[in-house]
Amino acid sequence: MADRLRVAVIGVGGIGIEHVKSVIACPRATVVALCESHPKRGREIAERYKIPRAYSDYRELLEQPDIDAVTIALPNCLHAPVALEAIQSRKHVFLEKPMATNAKDALKIAEAAKKSRLTVMVGQDFRFRPGTQLAKMLIDRNDLGEIYHTRLFWLRRSGIPRIGSWFTQKDLSGGGCTIDLGVHLIDTMMYLVGEFEAVSITAQTFAKFGPRDIGGYDWGKGDVDPRKTFTVEDNCVALLRLKSGRTASIDISWAGFHAPEIREYGLDLFGTNGGLSLYPARFFRNGANGYETVNLSTPKLPMTEDRIQHFVHCALDNKKPLISLDESVKVQQVLDAIYASAETGKEIRIK
Repeated sequence: MADRLRVAVIGVGGIGIEHVKSVIACPRATVVALCESHPKRGREIAERYKIPRAYSDYRELLEQPDIDAVTIALPNCLHAPVALEAIQSRKHVFLEKPMATNAKDALKIAEAAKKSRLTVMVGQDFRFRPGTQLAKMLIDRNDLGEIYHTRLFWLRRSGIPRIGSWFTQKDLSGGGCTIDLGVHLIDTMMYLVGEFEAVSITAQTFAKFGPRDIGGYDWGKGDVDPRKTFTVEDNCVALLRLKSGRTASIDISWAGFHAPEIREYGLDLFGTNGGLSLYPARFFRNGANGYETVNLSTPKLPMTEDRIQHFVHCALDNKKPLISLDESVKVQQVLDAIYASAETGKEIRIK
């Protein structure tokens, strides 16, 4: 392999362009190609960022011997098939979240990656946030004591991604706000408490705004169905139970008449010695005058804040990524269980 990782970006919509920028900013990597199904857009992005080659067929890109790794920023339904073909083509893979649209396909990726010994990572960017890394340090040194419950929420008031785009069509996305936003906080919570074994979940989903063409905003570059198709959820509530007995309440929305709070999204951890609130980071504990709040400043952390640069270093140095594929499969199982519980109206046991 070259001294610098030669990377190709597959899909250059809103997220794919961020991939391009991250690779360009990484001293140990270079963007040698991109792939975009819309040739005109692909050429425009290639010219803008001085990328030598632009393909419209990802299979042709994967055949190129001078490409070491790919980043995948495609509609969710394409994550698994393209990742599997990339692994078969002996490319390291950075895969945008969610890992897949279901746990069965996620497991296929994990199994293929293990056999290949390539670096394959799902880009859960919340793990790299300074607040998350600070929280992990506090938890690991037992400042919170025993963590018995967590609360996860992301409450957009008007944030449905382009109604009629692939985001709002279940066969293309796998789901709505839960798989789009909830995946971030579920992964972060399980990472922080150090437990990825979920045993059961009870959930309910709603589609109260998208079907009425309310609550949308302009995001992404994908095609939009003129019929404004909306076959996913725009709200989700759930109660998750982990093997240890810990619980997590989950409240996610793309749209709703929520009170305007300081935090649109957050993660709260409740422990026997103290409580921790993210984002921003605040610590709650007993003080001389009763409960006190400590606003935490983030120190310089050893972990880079750029997930793609972390991936590049792992691929070049043959190191394990912060995010393991086994963990990402477990998160996908939770997502599957949420949808199964909402569909059946029953508690779902997670094997």
